[in-house]
Amino acid sequence: MTTPVGRGPGRRRLRGGPGSVVPSAQIRTYYDRPVLKQPVWTWEIPAYFFTGGLAGASASLGSMARRGGHPLLARAARRIALGGVVVSPALLISDLGRPERFHHMLRVFRPTSPMSVGTWVLTVFGPAAGASAVLAELGWWPRLQRLAETVAGGLGPVMATYTAVLVADTAIPVWHEARHELPFVFAGSAAASAGAAATLLTPASESGPARRVAVTGALLELGAAEVMRVRLGEQGEPYRLADAGRWSRAATACTAAGTALIGLGGRRRRAAAVVGSALLLAGSVCQRWAVYRAGFISAADPKYTVGPQRRRIEERG
Repeated sequence: MTTPVGRGPGRRRLRGGPGSVVPSAQIRTYYDRPVLKQPVWTWEIPAYFFTGGLAGASASLGSMARRGGHPLLARAARRIALGGVVVSPALLISDLGRPERFHHMLRVFRPTSPMSVGTWVLTVFGPAAGASAVLAELGWWPRLQRLAETVAGGLGPVMATYTAVLVADTAIPVWHEARHELPFVFAGSAAASAGAAATLLTPASESGPARRVAVTGALLELGAAEVMRVRLGEQGEPYRLADAGRWSRAATACTAAGTALIGLGGRRRRAAAVVGSALLLAGSVCQRWAVYRAGFISAADPKYTVGPQRRRIEERG
């Protein structure tokens, strides 16, 4: 931090920067303590980001596949969505520590709270996706099954992206400043993982729509993630540091390789489709972990919080 050294003829205010007598000051805080508290979430949360996104996108894929005349693909997608809704609440309750805390969040509905909206979406989506899969397997009550499928498919995009809105609603700079791109990153990642998982469980003759969804989602994920890192500038530096950087590079490599394998050879060669799908699933997992770990790095270093604040003040005059 710099201070004025005097005013009047021949005197000027000295500041750090190019051409200044005083060098740029390093951003520090009292006792070198972080400005923000690091997230308290444990590993269950990024795992939930993946399983919840996979379930939501799979439910939408299953609904579209059934309407498009692909019964085997629709069945596989419904089963994947069912698996996701079984695992997701368990991960959330494990992170909360006490099961009744999840129930307590249902006492109110706050449209302005992403956590409240997400809790209610999961509460409605889970039974709908579960009923759709179970009734379809048993062949019972076709109208009720289709109603449940429609509800789950309609809520699928919200289920896949609300977690991005949730993290962007925090004060963590690398998350909050990426609020415009993170939903697209999560949406693309969810679609890529859903298409990849369905490709693994469906014969090659029936998996064409799943492969197209996987490739489209992967391209959206790669493009949105790159735009996000470029636009963040210095605040996007956590994606290049420590374990967040490793997860980010792994996500890009796996997703790019998986897209190439499925897009170029997935239709003719089953092995290429299987390997490409596995890589896309791995890339989706790595992407969620990269976002998760980048938040810890961003919160720990005050320059990601104080630096942008100072620049905004200077820009305002």
